[in-house]
Amino acid sequence: MQMYDIYIAFVSWGSEGKRRPILILDETAGNVKAFNITTQYDGKSDAIRAKYFTITEWKEAGLDRPSYIDTNNAVLIPLAAICSAKGRA
Repeated sequence: MQMYDIYIAFVSWGSEGKRRPILILDETAGNVKAFNITTQYDGKSDAIRAKYFTITEWKEAGLDRPSYIDTNNAVLIPLAAICSAKGRA
């Protein structure tokens, strides 16, 4: 696992969660620091969209649809939640 690799991880919030692509930033002590990747863009506010990074080569990165890196908040995910590799952003 390297910086800027795209992986699929189970991302949880509270008692719920789902499998989603993430962009790896760092790996330390059994955790991964990452940004979420999303396809949701048009319905977001200008302030939120200003912090989204467009993945121009999303197919080459192994993603199914046009996607954006959400740089608003980095998340900390346990290594055990990482499911599979997709590609590089």
